[in-house]
Amino acid sequence: TMDKWNDAKKAEERDRISQSLEKIKGRIAAGEVEFSVRQEDIHMAVETLLIAELGEVGKKLHTARSRNDQVALDMHMYMKIEVAEIAVLVLGLQKTLLCLAKEHEQTIMPGYTHLQRAQPVTFAHHLLAYMQMLSRDFRRLQGVWQGADIMPLGAGALAGTTLPIDREFVAKELNFSQIYGNSMDAVSDRDYVLEFLAFSSILMMHLSRLSEEVILWASSEFSFIELDDAYTTGSSMMPQKKNPDVAELVRGKTGRVFGNMMALFTTLKGLPLTYNKDLQEDKEGLFDTIDTVKFSLIVYREMLATMKVNSDVMLAAVLDDFSNATDLADYLVKKNLPFRQAHSIVGKCVHYAIENTLMLSQIPLDIYKEFSELFEDDLLTMIKPQACLQNRNCYGGPSPLQTRLQIEIWERTLLEEEQIIKDLQNKL
Repeated sequence: TMDKWNDAKKAEERDRISQSLEKIKGRIAAGEVEFSVRQEDIHMAVETLLIAELGEVGKKLHTARSRNDQVALDMHMYMKIEVAEIAVLVLGLQKTLLCLAKEHEQTIMPGYTHLQRAQPVTFAHHLLAYMQMLSRDFRRLQGVWQGADIMPLGAGALAGTTLPIDREFVAKELNFSQIYGNSMDAVSDRDYVLEFLAFSSILMMHLSRLSEEVILWASSEFSFIELDDAYTTGSSMMPQKKNPDVAELVRGKTGRVFGNMMALFTTLKGLPLTYNKDLQEDKEGLFDTIDTVKFSLIVYREMLATMKVNSDVMLAAVLDDFSNATDLADYLVKKNLPFRQAHSIVGKCVHYAIENTLMLSQIPLDIYKEFSELFEDDLLTMIKPQACLQNRNCYGGPSPLQTRLQIEIWERTLLEEEQIIKDLQNKL
Protein backbone atom coordinates (compact mmCIF):
# COMPACT_ATOMS: atom_id res chain seq x y z
CA THR A 1 0.00 0.00 0.00
CA MET A 2 2.84 2.38 0.86
CA ASP A 3 4.54 1.64 -2.48
CA LYS A 4 1.32 2.44 -4.33
CA TRP A 5 0.96 5.68 -2.37
CA ASN A 6 4.57 6.66 -3.19
CA ASP A 7 4.06 5.86 -6.86
CA ALA A 8 0.89 7.95 -6.96
CA LYS A 9 2.65 10.84 -5.21
CA LYS A 10 5.58 10.68 -7.62
CA ALA A 11 3.20 10.64 -10.59
CA GLU A 12 1.28 13.62 -9.17
CA GLU A 13 4.51 15.58 -8.60
CA ARG A 14 5.75 14.68 -12.06
CA ASP A 15 2.54 15.95 -13.64
CA ARG A 16 2.64 19.19 -11.62
CA ILE A 17 6.26 19.83 -12.65
CA SER A 18 5.49 19.03 -16.30
CA GLN A 19 2.43 21.30 -16.40
CA SER A 20 4.31 24.15 -14.71
CA LEU A 21 7.22 23.83 -17.12
CA GLU A 22 4.81 24.12 -20.05
CA LYS A 23 3.34 27.23 -18.45
CA ILE A 24 6.82 28.72 -17.92
CA LYS A 25 7.72 27.92 -21.51
CA GLY A 26 4.66 29.89 -22.65
CA ARG A 27 5.57 32.85 -20.44
CA ILE A 28 9.12 32.92 -21.83
CA ALA A 29 7.84 32.74 -25.40
CA ALA A 30 5.44 35.62 -24.67
CA GLY A 31 8.32 37.74 -23.34
CA GLU A 32 6.84 37.87 -19.83
CA VAL A 33 9.98 36.59 -18.07
CA GLU A 34 12.84 38.89 -17.17
CA PHE A 35 16.08 36.96 -16.73
CA SER A 36 18.76 37.91 -14.21
CA VAL A 37 22.49 37.22 -14.38
CA ARG A 38 22.26 36.13 -10.74
CA GLN A 39 20.59 32.95 -11.98
CA GLU A 40 23.72 32.20 -14.06
CA ASP A 41 22.03 30.27 -16.87
CA ILE A 42 18.69 29.25 -18.37
CA HIS A 43 18.45 26.08 -16.28
CA MET A 44 18.73 27.92 -12.97
CA ALA A 45 16.34 30.58 -14.24
CA VAL A 46 13.68 28.02 -15.10
CA GLU A 47 14.22 26.17 -11.84
CA THR A 48 13.80 29.42 -9.89
CA LEU A 49 10.51 30.10 -11.66
CA LEU A 50 9.38 26.53 -11.01
CA ILE A 51 10.16 26.72 -7.29
CA ALA A 52 8.34 30.05 -7.06
CA GLU A 53 5.23 28.33 -8.41
CA LEU A 54 5.44 24.86 -6.84
CA GLY A 55 7.55 25.35 -3.72
CA GLU A 56 9.58 22.37 -2.52
CA VAL A 57 8.40 20.12 -5.34
CA GLY A 58 10.15 22.40 -7.84
CA LYS A 59 13.47 21.59 -6.21
CA LYS A 60 13.18 18.02 -7.45
CA LEU A 61 13.63 19.11 -11.07
CA HIS A 62 17.42 18.92 -10.90
CA THR A 63 17.47 15.30 -9.71
CA ALA A 64 20.18 13.24 -11.48
CA ARG A 65 21.24 16.27 -13.52
CA SER A 66 24.18 18.62 -13.72
CA ARG A 67 24.48 21.83 -15.60
CA ASN A 68 27.45 20.15 -17.29
CA ASP A 69 25.29 17.57 -19.06
CA GLN A 70 22.37 20.00 -19.44
CA VAL A 71 24.45 22.62 -21.26
CA ALA A 72 26.03 19.89 -23.39
CA LEU A 73 22.51 18.67 -24.25
CA ASP A 74 21.43 22.18 -25.21
CA MET A 75 24.42 22.54 -27.52
CA HIS A 76 23.73 19.22 -29.21
CA MET A 77 20.06 20.07 -29.78
CA TYR A 78 20.87 23.59 -30.95
CA MET A 79 23.49 22.29 -33.36
CA LYS A 80 21.04 19.85 -34.92
CA ILE A 81 18.51 22.63 -35.49
CA GLU A 82 21.13 24.86 -37.12
CA VAL A 83 22.48 22.04 -39.29
CA ALA A 84 19.00 21.43 -40.70
CA GLU A 85 18.51 25.16 -41.39
CA ILE A 86 21.92 25.63 -42.99
CA ALA A 87 21.39 22.52 -45.15
CA VAL A 88 18.34 24.28 -46.64
CA LEU A 89 20.48 27.33 -47.45
CA VAL A 90 23.26 25.26 -49.04
CA LEU A 91 20.65 23.52 -51.19
CA GLY A 92 19.17 26.90 -52.14
CA LEU A 93 22.51 28.15 -53.44
CA GLN A 94 23.00 24.89 -55.33
CA LYS A 95 19.62 25.35 -57.00
CA THR A 96 20.58 28.85 -58.11
CA LEU A 97 23.88 27.62 -59.56
CA LEU A 98 22.05 24.85 -61.40
CA CYS A 99 19.53 27.30 -62.88
CA LEU A 100 22.38 29.50 -64.09
CA ALA A 101 24.20 26.51 -65.54
CA LYS A 102 21.09 25.53 -67.52
CA GLU A 103 20.89 29.04 -68.94
CA HIS A 104 24.54 29.04 -69.99
CA GLU A 105 25.23 25.57 -71.37
CA GLN A 106 26.34 27.21 -74.63
CA THR A 107 28.01 30.32 -73.16
CA ILE A 108 31.69 30.03 -74.04
CA MET A 109 34.29 31.65 -71.79
CA PRO A 110 38.02 31.30 -71.11
CA GLY A 111 39.14 28.79 -68.52
CA TYR A 112 42.16 29.90 -66.51
CA THR A 113 45.25 28.58 -64.84
CA HIS A 114 47.56 31.00 -63.00
CA LEU A 115 44.88 33.58 -63.88
CA GLN A 116 46.07 33.27 -67.48
CA ARG A 117 43.68 32.24 -70.24
CA ALA A 118 44.25 28.53 -70.74
CA GLN A 119 41.50 26.62 -72.59
CA PRO A 120 37.91 27.39 -73.58
CA VAL A 121 35.13 26.18 -71.30
CA THR A 122 31.51 27.17 -70.80
CA PHE A 123 30.09 29.33 -68.05
CA ALA A 124 27.92 26.35 -67.11
CA HIS A 125 31.00 24.16 -66.66
CA HIS A 126 32.63 26.81 -64.49
CA LEU A 127 29.54 27.17 -62.28
CA LEU A 128 29.18 23.40 -61.91
CA ALA A 129 32.66 23.29 -60.41
CA TYR A 130 31.20 25.21 -57.46
CA MET A 131 28.29 22.76 -57.40
CA GLN A 132 30.85 20.03 -56.77
CA MET A 133 32.33 22.04 -53.90
CA LEU A 134 28.94 22.69 -52.32
CA SER A 135 27.99 19.02 -52.62
CA ARG A 136 31.07 18.14 -50.57
CA ASP A 137 30.07 20.85 -48.08
CA PHE A 138 26.61 19.26 -47.87
CA ARG A 139 28.22 15.88 -47.20
CA ARG A 140 30.37 17.39 -44.43
CA LEU A 141 27.29 19.01 -42.92
CA GLN A 142 25.69 15.57 -42.64
CA GLY A 143 28.78 14.52 -40.69
CA VAL A 144 28.24 17.43 -38.30
CA TRP A 145 24.71 16.15 -37.69
CA GLN A 146 26.03 12.69 -36.86
CA GLY A 147 28.44 14.16 -34.30
CA ALA A 148 25.68 16.28 -32.75
CA ASP A 149 23.09 13.48 -32.74
CA ILE A 150 24.51 11.87 -29.57
CA MET A 151 22.78 12.52 -26.24
CA PRO A 152 24.93 13.51 -23.21
CA LEU A 153 22.06 13.84 -20.69
CA GLY A 154 22.46 11.39 -17.82
CA ALA A 155 26.22 11.83 -17.64
CA GLY A 156 25.73 14.20 -14.72
CA ALA A 157 28.71 16.32 -13.79
CA LEU A 158 31.09 13.66 -15.12
CA ALA A 159 30.34 10.26 -13.56
CA GLY A 160 26.64 9.62 -14.15
CA THR A 161 24.28 9.11 -11.20
CA THR A 162 23.34 6.51 -8.60
CA LEU A 163 19.64 7.11 -9.35
CA PRO A 164 17.74 4.70 -11.65
CA ILE A 165 17.42 6.89 -14.75
CA ASP A 166 16.43 5.65 -18.21
CA ARG A 167 18.75 7.28 -20.74
CA GLU A 168 17.34 5.30 -23.66
CA PHE A 169 13.83 6.61 -22.94
CA VAL A 170 15.06 10.20 -22.72
CA ALA A 171 17.09 9.84 -25.95
CA LYS A 172 13.99 8.59 -27.77
CA GLU A 173 11.89 11.47 -26.40
CA LEU A 174 14.49 14.00 -27.53
CA ASN A 175 15.03 12.36 -30.96
CA PHE A 176 18.64 11.32 -30.46
CA SER A 177 19.83 8.25 -32.34
CA GLN A 178 22.79 7.60 -30.03
CA ILE A 179 23.83 8.01 -26.38
CA TYR A 180 27.32 8.77 -25.12
CA GLY A 181 28.87 5.56 -23.87
CA ASN A 182 31.29 7.38 -21.59
CA SER A 183 30.03 9.96 -19.10
CA MET A 184 33.37 11.82 -18.96
CA ASP A 185 33.46 12.24 -22.73
CA ALA A 186 29.79 13.25 -22.77
CA VAL A 187 30.33 16.48 -20.80
CA SER A 188 33.68 17.45 -22.34
CA ASP A 189 33.19 16.56 -26.02
CA ARG A 190 33.15 19.54 -28.37
CA ASP A 191 34.26 17.68 -31.47
CA TYR A 192 30.91 18.25 -33.11
CA VAL A 193 31.35 22.02 -32.66
CA LEU A 194 34.83 21.79 -34.19
CA GLU A 195 33.38 19.74 -37.04
CA PHE A 196 30.81 22.45 -37.67
CA LEU A 197 33.48 25.16 -37.59
CA ALA A 198 35.60 23.10 -39.98
CA PHE A 199 32.62 22.61 -42.31
CA SER A 200 31.94 26.35 -42.12
CA SER A 201 35.57 27.24 -42.83
CA ILE A 202 35.68 25.06 -45.94
CA LEU A 203 32.29 26.37 -47.11
CA MET A 204 33.39 29.98 -46.61
CA MET A 205 36.66 29.26 -48.41
CA HIS A 206 34.62 28.05 -51.39
CA LEU A 207 32.44 31.17 -51.31
CA SER A 208 35.54 33.32 -50.96
CA ARG A 209 37.03 31.78 -54.09
CA LEU A 210 33.79 32.47 -55.94
CA SER A 211 33.82 36.00 -54.52
CA GLU A 212 37.27 36.57 -55.95
CA GLU A 213 36.06 35.47 -59.38
CA VAL A 214 32.88 37.55 -59.16
CA ILE A 215 34.94 40.59 -58.25
CA LEU A 216 37.27 40.00 -61.21
CA TRP A 217 34.45 39.25 -63.63
CA ALA A 218 32.61 42.44 -62.61
CA SER A 219 35.69 44.63 -63.18
CA SER A 220 36.10 46.77 -66.30
CA GLU A 221 39.08 44.65 -67.29
CA PHE A 222 36.86 41.55 -67.57
CA SER A 223 33.26 42.84 -67.87
CA PHE A 224 32.04 39.23 -67.94
CA ILE A 225 29.16 40.03 -65.57
CA GLU A 226 27.28 43.00 -64.16
CA LEU A 227 26.00 42.80 -60.60
CA ASP A 228 22.61 44.14 -59.65
CA ASP A 229 22.72 47.53 -57.91
CA ALA A 230 21.28 45.98 -54.76
CA TYR A 231 24.56 44.09 -54.22
CA THR A 232 26.97 46.91 -55.03
CA THR A 233 27.67 50.43 -53.81
CA GLY A 234 29.03 53.58 -55.35
CA SER A 235 32.19 55.36 -54.31
CA SER A 236 31.97 58.31 -51.92
CA MET A 237 34.31 60.23 -54.26
CA MET A 238 34.18 58.63 -57.71
CA PRO A 239 30.69 58.69 -59.26
CA GLN A 240 31.49 56.09 -61.93
CA LYS A 241 32.34 53.33 -59.45
CA LYS A 242 30.17 50.26 -58.83
CA ASN A 243 31.86 48.32 -56.07
CA PRO A 244 31.06 44.60 -55.55
CA ASP A 245 30.58 45.06 -51.81
CA VAL A 246 28.65 41.86 -51.05
CA ALA A 247 31.27 39.65 -52.69
CA GLU A 248 33.98 41.53 -50.81
CA LEU A 249 32.13 41.18 -47.50
CA VAL A 250 31.77 37.43 -47.93
CA ARG A 251 35.44 37.16 -48.85
CA GLY A 252 36.35 39.24 -45.82
CA LYS A 253 34.11 37.37 -43.39
CA THR A 254 35.85 34.13 -44.31
CA GLY A 255 38.73 35.22 -42.08
CA ARG A 256 36.57 35.51 -38.98
CA VAL A 257 35.18 32.01 -39.52
CA PHE A 258 38.73 30.63 -39.82
CA GLY A 259 39.56 32.54 -36.64
CA ASN A 260 36.63 31.07 -34.73
CA MET A 261 37.74 27.56 -35.66
CA MET A 262 41.33 28.15 -34.59
CA ALA A 263 40.19 29.83 -31.37
CA LEU A 264 38.26 26.74 -30.27
CA PHE A 265 41.07 24.40 -31.33
CA THR A 266 43.39 26.45 -29.14
CA THR A 267 40.93 26.48 -26.23
CA LEU A 268 40.49 22.71 -26.30
CA LYS A 269 44.05 21.61 -26.87
CA GLY A 270 45.18 21.84 -23.24
CA LEU A 271 42.03 20.85 -21.36
CA PRO A 272 42.14 17.87 -19.00
CA LEU A 273 38.98 15.82 -18.55
CA THR A 274 36.30 16.65 -17.82
CA TYR A 275 34.50 19.99 -17.56
CA ASN A 276 36.42 23.26 -17.34
CA LYS A 277 35.12 26.83 -17.57
CA ASP A 278 37.24 27.22 -20.69
CA LEU A 279 34.51 25.30 -22.50
CA GLN A 280 32.24 28.34 -22.30
CA GLU A 281 34.42 29.74 -25.08
CA ASP A 282 32.77 27.34 -27.52
CA LYS A 283 29.62 29.45 -27.82
CA GLU A 284 30.46 32.97 -28.96
CA GLY A 285 32.52 31.78 -31.94
CA LEU A 286 29.90 29.19 -32.84
CA PHE A 287 27.04 31.70 -32.76
CA ASP A 288 29.06 34.19 -34.81
CA THR A 289 29.95 31.52 -37.37
CA ILE A 290 26.34 30.42 -37.75
CA ASP A 291 25.24 34.02 -38.37
CA THR A 292 28.07 34.56 -40.86
CA VAL A 293 27.41 31.36 -42.80
CA LYS A 294 23.68 32.01 -43.01
CA PHE A 295 24.21 35.59 -44.19
CA SER A 296 26.72 34.50 -46.81
CA LEU A 297 24.56 31.71 -48.25
CA ILE A 298 21.41 33.83 -48.39
CA VAL A 299 23.00 36.89 -49.94
CA TYR A 300 25.04 34.85 -52.43
CA ARG A 301 21.99 33.09 -53.77
CA GLU A 302 20.26 36.41 -54.35
CA MET A 303 23.33 38.09 -55.85
CA LEU A 304 23.95 35.32 -58.39
CA ALA A 305 20.27 35.07 -59.32
CA THR A 306 20.12 38.77 -60.23
CA MET A 307 23.46 39.27 -62.00
CA LYS A 308 23.66 39.90 -65.74
CA VAL A 309 26.00 37.67 -67.75
CA ASN A 310 27.75 39.32 -70.72
CA SER A 311 27.99 36.25 -72.95
CA ASP A 312 29.31 38.19 -75.93
CA VAL A 313 32.22 39.58 -73.89
CA MET A 314 33.10 36.11 -72.64
CA LEU A 315 33.12 34.74 -76.20
CA ALA A 316 35.19 37.67 -77.47
CA ALA A 317 37.79 36.91 -74.81
CA VAL A 318 38.13 33.36 -76.13
CA LEU A 319 38.45 34.54 -79.72
CA ASP A 320 41.16 37.01 -78.73
CA ASP A 321 43.67 34.60 -77.20
CA PHE A 322 45.58 31.37 -77.78
CA SER A 323 43.44 29.12 -75.60
CA ASN A 324 42.93 26.80 -78.60
CA ALA A 325 46.66 26.02 -78.82
CA THR A 326 46.27 22.73 -76.95
CA ASP A 327 43.57 21.70 -79.41
CA LEU A 328 45.94 22.47 -82.26
CA ALA A 329 48.52 20.17 -80.67
CA ASP A 330 45.84 17.48 -80.17
CA TYR A 331 45.04 17.81 -83.89
CA LEU A 332 48.58 16.67 -84.68
CA VAL A 333 48.50 13.95 -82.00
CA LYS A 334 45.40 12.48 -83.64
CA LYS A 335 47.57 12.13 -86.76
CA ASN A 336 49.97 9.98 -84.75
CA LEU A 337 52.56 12.65 -83.96
CA PRO A 338 54.05 12.33 -80.43
CA PHE A 339 52.61 14.97 -78.13
CA ARG A 340 56.00 16.42 -77.21
CA GLN A 341 56.74 17.02 -80.88
CA ALA A 342 53.27 18.44 -81.49
CA HIS A 343 53.72 20.76 -78.50
CA SER A 344 56.96 22.09 -80.01
CA ILE A 345 55.39 22.67 -83.44
CA VAL A 346 52.40 24.53 -82.00
CA GLY A 347 54.74 26.61 -79.88
CA LYS A 348 56.39 27.80 -83.10
CA CYS A 349 52.95 28.53 -84.59
CA VAL A 350 52.04 30.66 -81.56
CA HIS A 351 55.35 32.50 -81.80
CA TYR A 352 54.69 33.22 -85.49
CA ALA A 353 51.18 34.49 -84.66
CA ILE A 354 52.50 36.83 -81.97
CA GLU A 355 55.25 38.15 -84.24
CA ASN A 356 52.69 38.90 -86.96
CA THR A 357 49.88 40.12 -84.66
CA LEU A 358 47.61 37.24 -85.61
CA MET A 359 45.42 34.69 -83.84
CA LEU A 360 45.91 30.99 -84.62
CA SER A 361 42.74 31.00 -86.70
CA GLN A 362 44.18 33.77 -88.89
CA ILE A 363 47.38 31.99 -89.94
CA PRO A 364 47.09 30.86 -93.61
CA LEU A 365 47.18 27.12 -94.31
CA ASP A 366 50.33 27.38 -96.44
CA ILE A 367 52.15 28.88 -93.44
CA TYR A 368 50.86 26.09 -91.21
CA LYS A 369 52.21 23.55 -93.69
CA GLU A 370 55.67 25.09 -93.32
CA PHE A 371 55.53 24.02 -89.68
CA SER A 372 54.10 20.54 -90.43
CA GLU A 373 52.79 18.72 -93.48
CA LEU A 374 50.20 17.09 -91.22
CA PHE A 375 48.14 20.29 -91.16
CA GLU A 376 45.15 20.06 -93.52
CA ASP A 377 42.18 22.22 -94.54
CA ASP A 378 40.10 21.06 -91.58
CA LEU A 379 42.44 22.49 -88.93
CA LEU A 380 40.75 25.92 -88.90
CA THR A 381 37.43 24.24 -88.16
CA MET A 382 38.98 22.10 -85.43
CA ILE A 383 40.38 25.06 -83.50
CA LYS A 384 37.18 27.09 -83.36
CA PRO A 385 36.01 27.48 -79.72
CA GLN A 386 32.82 25.52 -80.41
CA ALA A 387 34.81 22.62 -81.85
CA CYS A 388 37.29 22.78 -78.97
CA LEU A 389 34.40 22.30 -76.57
CA GLN A 390 32.67 19.61 -78.62
CA ASN A 391 35.88 17.58 -78.69
CA ARG A 392 36.42 17.75 -74.91
CA ASN A 393 33.86 15.03 -74.43
CA CYS A 394 35.51 12.91 -71.74
CA TYR A 395 33.53 12.40 -68.54
CA GLY A 396 33.67 15.60 -66.47
CA GLY A 397 34.71 17.68 -69.47
CA PRO A 398 33.13 20.91 -70.73
CA SER A 399 31.49 19.60 -73.90
CA PRO A 400 27.77 20.38 -74.25
CA LEU A 401 27.01 16.63 -74.07
CA GLN A 402 28.95 16.19 -70.82
CA THR A 403 27.48 19.40 -69.38
CA ARG A 404 23.96 18.15 -70.11
CA LEU A 405 24.83 14.82 -68.46
CA GLN A 406 26.15 16.60 -65.35
CA ILE A 407 23.07 18.82 -65.14
CA GLU A 408 20.85 15.73 -65.19
CA ILE A 409 22.98 14.16 -62.45
CA TRP A 410 22.73 17.32 -60.35
CA GLU A 411 18.96 17.47 -60.76
CA ARG A 412 18.75 13.98 -59.24
CA THR A 413 21.32 14.82 -56.56
CA LEU A 414 19.44 17.90 -55.41
CA LEU A 415 16.25 15.86 -55.09
CA GLU A 416 18.19 13.43 -52.90
CA GLU A 417 19.47 16.31 -50.79
CA GLU A 418 15.92 17.61 -50.39
CA GLN A 419 14.90 14.23 -49.01
CA ILE A 420 17.88 14.18 -46.66
CA ILE A 421 16.85 17.58 -45.30
CA LYS A 422 13.26 16.39 -44.76
CA ASP A 423 14.60 13.38 -42.87
CA LEU A 424 16.74 15.64 -40.67
CA GLN A 425 13.82 17.97 -39.98
CA ASN A 426 11.68 14.99 -38.95
CA LYS A 427 14.35 13.97 -36.45
CA LEU A 428 14.43 17.30 -34.62
